[in-house]
Amino acid sequence: MLPVKSKYKIAKRLGNAVFEQTQTQKFALSEARATKKPRGRGGSDYGRQLLEKQKVRYTYGLSEKQLSNYAEKAFAEANPSEALHRALELRADSVVYRAGLAPTRRAARQAVSHGHITINGRRITKPSFSLKVGDKVGIREGVRKSPLYAGLADKNEDSRATPQWLTVDMNLLQAEVTGLPQFTPVETGLDYPTVFEFYSR
Repeated sequence: MLPVKSKYKIAKRLGNAVFEQTQTQKFALSEARATKKPRGRGGSDYGRQLLEKQKVRYTYGLSEKQLSNYAEKAFAEANPSEALHRALELRADSVVYRAGLAPTRRAARQAVSHGHITINGRRITKPSFSLKVGDKVGIREGVRKSPLYAGLADKNEDSRATPQWLTVDMNLLQAEVTGLPQFTPVETGLDYPTVFEFYSR
C-alpha cells in the first residue's frame, strides 16, 4: 500500500479525489498556496490521456493490468464509458465503500480480502467480485462485534451520500444493489473516453 506522503504527491498531480486522505480542507489549502507551474508533457495528448488513466486507476485502487482488462471488456460494449463505470462501481470493494460499510476503498478492500464481507449470505474474499442487481452485501456475523464494525451505524456520519442504486440498512449492516450505476462525468470527475484513447494508441 502507498504511504500517505506518496498519496499526497500523486493527488497533487491527479487531483484530490483519487484518495480519501486528500479530500480534506488542509490539502485544499495546501494546493491553493502552491504555485502551479505548467508540466512538461501535460499539454500533449499522451500526457492528458496518461493522467486520466492514472486518475481512474488510483481512484479505484487497481493495478495497471486490472484497469486494462476492464477497459478492454468495456470497449466492446455499445457505451464503453457507461460499461466501464458500472464494472468498477459494482466491484465488491466499491459497493462496500459506497454503502458506508468501510470508511475508505482501501479499508473496503481489506474487509473483503479478510473474509469480513458476505454476498447473499456467502463469504467472499475477492475485492473484484462483481455484483448485480438484487445482490445483498453485508458484514459477516462473526466479525460484527469487532472494533471495526461495532457501533458502525452510530459512527456513520459520513458526508458521502448513498448512491441511488444502493439501498442501505445500517442497523443490519447490509446493503442491496437495487439499480445500476449511471456514469455522469461531472459527478464522478473521471474522463473515461480519454482513458479509452490511451488504451487505443
